[in-house]
Amino acid sequence: MPEHNPFIWRELVTTDQELSGVFFSKLLGWTMKEVDAGEFGKYTLFQKEGHDIAGMMNPTPDTPGEGSYWHSYVAVDNIDACAKNAAHLGGKVLVPPYDVPDVGSVCVVSDPTGAVIHLMQPLVHE
Repeated sequence: MPEHNPFIWRELVTTDQELSGVFFSKLLGWTMKEVDAGEFGKYTLFQKEGHDIAGMMNPTPDTPGEGSYWHSYVAVDNIDACAKNAAHLGGKVLVPPYDVPDVGSVCVVSDPTGAVIHLMQPLVHE
């Protein structure tokens, strides 16, 4: 990956997008833009000055954790290799790599202590 901050996206998983969205929008001066996430339902983009800065979604059956919480995505060069290496290093693959259209590939792993991280291999746009 290029030499920059590998934390590339923030996402709020919440049981109530309307309530959480209003709270964070008013607290932080963000606007919201709802998009159709297909089988996952509504996805909300938080925006600042017209730029997407974070996302918000409802929990899915594969979502690790309980309740509402924020998490971050870390950019990786090879998501499949990271998933294999996580298991080799004593961690677990909680959600195997899958493709998100027009975004890239995503997976969720935990370290041996149970700390969860979301990995993303972003699409390369030419």
